[in-house]
Amino acid sequence: MLPKTLIKGFDEGRLRNLLVLFFLALAVPTTALIWQAYSQLKWEAFHQYRGDAEELTRRIDTRLNEMIRSADARSFADYTFLVVSGDPSAKFVQRSPLSAYPVTEDLPGVLGFFQVDAAGTFSTPLLPPSGSEAASFGISAGEYSNRLQLAQEINTVLADNRLVQLRQETGARRRVASSFVEPETVLEEEKEADEYLVRAVDRVADTPSEQAVVTNEDYSQGVFDQLNQPRQNTPAYASRAGTLEANDALGGEASKTEQRLNSIGKVSDLKLDADLQKKSKEVEREDAKSQLSTAGFADTSGRGKRTEQIALPESASLPASESITNVTGPTDLRISTFESEIDPFEFSILDSGHFVLFRKVWRDDQRYIQGLLIDQGAFTQEIIGARFMDTALFDMSDLIIAFQDDVIRTFGGHDDSSYPDVARNLDGALLYRNRLTAPLDSLELIFSIKRLLPGPGASVLAWVTLVLAIVFVGGFVALYRMGLSQIKLTRQQQDFVSAVSHELKSPLTSIRMYGEMLKEGWADEGKRQQYYEFIHDESERLSRLISNVLRLAKITRNEPQFDLKPTKVVDLMSNTESKISNQIKRAGFELRFQTFNDADQATISIDQDCFAQIIINLVDNAIKFSKAAENKVIEVSSKLSKDGRILFSVRDYGPGIPKDQMKKIFELFYRSESELTRETVGTGIGLAIVHQLTLAMNGNVDMINAEPGAEFRIWFSVTEQ
Repeated sequence: MLPKTLIKGFDEGRLRNLLVLFFLALAVPTTALIWQAYSQLKWEAFHQYRGDAEELTRRIDTRLNEMIRSADARSFADYTFLVVSGDPSAKFVQRSPLSAYPVTEDLPGVLGFFQVDAAGTFSTPLLPPSGSEAASFGISAGEYSNRLQLAQEINTVLADNRLVQLRQETGARRRVASSFVEPETVLEEEKEADEYLVRAVDRVADTPSEQAVVTNEDYSQGVFDQLNQPRQNTPAYASRAGTLEANDALGGEASKTEQRLNSIGKVSDLKLDADLQKKSKEVEREDAKSQLSTAGFADTSGRGKRTEQIALPESASLPASESITNVTGPTDLRISTFESEIDPFEFSILDSGHFVLFRKVWRDDQRYIQGLLIDQGAFTQEIIGARFMDTALFDMSDLIIAFQDDVIRTFGGHDDSSYPDVARNLDGALLYRNRLTAPLDSLELIFSIKRLLPGPGASVLAWVTLVLAIVFVGGFVALYRMGLSQIKLTRQQQDFVSAVSHELKSPLTSIRMYGEMLKEGWADEGKRQQYYEFIHDESERLSRLISNVLRLAKITRNEPQFDLKPTKVVDLMSNTESKISNQIKRAGFELRFQTFNDADQATISIDQDCFAQIIINLVDNAIKFSKAAENKVIEVSSKLSKDGRILFSVRDYGPGIPKDQMKKIFELFYRSESELTRETVGTGIGLAIVHQLTLAMNGNVDMINAEPGAEFRIWFSVTEQ
């Protein structure tokens, strides 16, 4: 219980405000500690996933470097259809490993290999040398048609991106396939090939602001040198920027931010919070654990120019009677040996969306471009996306692939086609970002958190938080209710003291007054008897009051003593009638005793004195509240109910009790009237004692409005004989 000095002078509002302040004083620092612990767990989980992202990027980079080193090790001669095998003096020739169809390569998504000379002439190891018969190399008509179509596709892609001259093939190339088909079919294929190449030339020539060069005089291999330059330094960018300025001058809505064709958006547009990543990097630097550089992971110190001695056949033609598959000895081909200088591979993305991996080779003071054309979707899906989806990172982060400052692909919960809303959709915390090593250093992998999974301690912290919340809320609710009960009890005690003082003072004053009048002999013989009766009634009233107070004291101290004995209802009612009849008669009321359903012969286990006090209190309550009733009758009855219990009832014909007070009248010290304005006598403990005594003797008490009047009902179980 709360100290009385603490709640003295408090009301419900002040108590509530005090407890709220006390609750906040404890809850705020506790919440701060829990939040700090949660933030630490969150950061630890972030750091763990960041390590996973770093390891995944390292594995992807290592695998790509192995594949590129394998491709980089290929000879200059491998990009031709025929190569010299073994000792050049032996003059053994065979097909290049790059001439296989379908194209086979460790790098996923490779469409094919190509070579471009200084004049912009395109060639590929897929096709036999010009003037040769495909059948002599073991190539069927259907396969050669497929090879030719793939070569034309590669040629067109490179031409669309201004990297090669796009020319119509002469009849010599088509004549290579003519040995497989009838003359009429040859004419039809030549016509279709001519139409296909003309359409390709027209499409390239009509491309706005980036027209492909289609004449030898205008072509330059310098376009390959511009592939990896920043976009603003390329002629294409300048042309497109001029177009944007023109659109703006005309009121157009073109974006002022240059964006690469076939890209999703700009990395600078991503709304990624890098605070956790910065913290992780700082910890790594402090612990001296991070050995990474922003350039990548793998050791690329071995990459550089190399020189090789190669041998090539001067003529790639074989006699029509011989097949390359049947050559088992030296041939009549003349073998030339020369030295070439080979640069390492470079990597870029074309405006068509294709990746291109190319290198520069010098031979006889002429530069050649050799490379691979790669499908972007297949490359990113197989080498990056598939590995990402096999890790736990896929469930909690998005993987963004960027080339320079352009977002070209995303993996995770967002659609690749969401730009220009990419800045809104691809938000969250930046988990990890790093570039791959050369030659793929233009590619950057960016991991952004979409749902940070909790660490192993998060569940424990959640349960601790829940328990603390329950303890805090439950404790303060209990304190509040306890405080309210103490405030209420204090008020009730104050009202009780006031009521008892009033109840004691009135009869004592009357007794003293009539006693003095009798003592002084001021009353004649007729009034003396009246004064004696008045003194007797007031003393009975004092006795009942003192008895209630003593009974209340015992109940409050949990010291009630009951003498429960089997008693017949008829005896109990007779004893009770003798105790209340005079009280009712002197109050000017009529007493009616009624018994129903042979209840007189039933036996109940009860304390007769306590039962009598219950009935006396109920009768006293009925008299007080029905003094102004027209029908001044008090009915006391007993009845055997259907459930085998005895029902005792006390009814008056007064105004009854308001419904909003029916559940409160049995509360200790409760009165429906203010102590300052009340018109009825009483202390507010009579009905509370009735309720407590009835429950203590295993009974039940209730009240209903009988209209008119109020009826109090008491049930006791019948004792089996």
